[in-house]
Amino acid sequence: MLRSFRLGNHRSVRDEHELSLLPAYDRDQPALPVIAIFGANASGKSNVLNGLSFMREAVLESFQRWDADDGVPRTQFRLDPGAADRPSTFVVDVLIDHVRHTYGFATSSDSITDEWLYTYPAKRKRVLFERSGDHVTFGSTMSEFNSKLGVLEDLTRPNALFLSVAAQSSIDPLMPIYRWFRSGVRVRRSRVGTREPVIARRVLDIWNDQPEGRDRLFALLAAADVGISKLMLRASEDQDISLVFTHGDPDAEFELQDESDGTRAWLELLVIVLAVVRQGDVLVVDEIDSSLHPLLTTRLVGLFRDPETNSRGAQLIFTTHDASLLGTMLGEEVLARDQVWFVEKDATGASNLYPLTDFKPRVGENTERRYLAGSYGAVPVLDAQEFARAVRDR
Repeated sequence: MLRSFRLGNHRSVRDEHELSLLPAYDRDQPALPVIAIFGANASGKSNVLNGLSFMREAVLESFQRWDADDGVPRTQFRLDPGAADRPSTFVVDVLIDHVRHTYGFATSSDSITDEWLYTYPAKRKRVLFERSGDHVTFGSTMSEFNSKLGVLEDLTRPNALFLSVAAQSSIDPLMPIYRWFRSGVRVRRSRVGTREPVIARRVLDIWNDQPEGRDRLFALLAAADVGISKLMLRASEDQDISLVFTHGDPDAEFELQDESDGTRAWLELLVIVLAVVRQGDVLVVDEIDSSLHPLLTTRLVGLFRDPETNSRGAQLIFTTHDASLLGTMLGEEVLARDQVWFVEKDATGASNLYPLTDFKPRVGENTERRYLAGSYGAVPVLDAQEFARAVRDR
């Protein structure tokens, strides 16, 4: 369960900013199930999520896949020449099996400059390792692995994370956070309709791994009112799996490419959501409302907010332009006040991340109207006269 994510000097995020998932009002919750990030086009919303995706990639791939001579493939803030000389920073605070883990690293374009991992059993800080440049020091709880740790330190290239190296030897105290990055965080990268074989395999996995998965998947498709009456998997002669749909007439079959963008987007999300909710993972989605009706997005958010459908504490972090999510739909509040964040670029082109709670919103406040009116910032400044002149004067 993710408690917070901090990043700095990454793409348009120049200064360090922290996305907190700690509840502002219900202190009994260990972390919020949903975070929505709003902002204008090109404000940097996607760059916040990209930072978490980059961090995950670094943990999983820096040792095995990053070229030893190519440095670190970071993207620092480009509108400040001095940013090239400053490190980029990435930190997560995660709850794993009721134990808090804080892992982070700082990196230049050439090498990892710092890296650390702390745990907090019984709420007391325990150092597992701290790295400065090429030197790694270890906490006392790591002493039983001394024979391996020295070798692993020597194997760690300047542009590789020590965690990535140590995971190859399955150093027990380090594996929970590595496994969290490997399978506990899912980033939706694909565009709708471009990866039908992947979607088909995920549907097959749900049907094979979850006895009730097939029924749940179809029930959610039916609940979306997209007109599908039946969903089937069909194997070709070369064992490729494809999806087949019917809409009322059982003899009229349709493939995924025949369905609307909205149906494909909903199905693509569903196969991920069912797995995430079942395992209690974190799902990161950029532009969740792309090709989805606002009511569908509302229902999807509701699956994560409802403890009965999300009993394992799965989390959904997404960006959106859909201001209607700030209001009420179907008679219910879509997002709680502490589940809303904004991103806005300043005059220097740097993205600033801040929560709705900074404005101390009252219960029942018309957040949607105030947001569109500019009370919280993070909206585009659009001049009707400028639009008209752009067309009229050419």
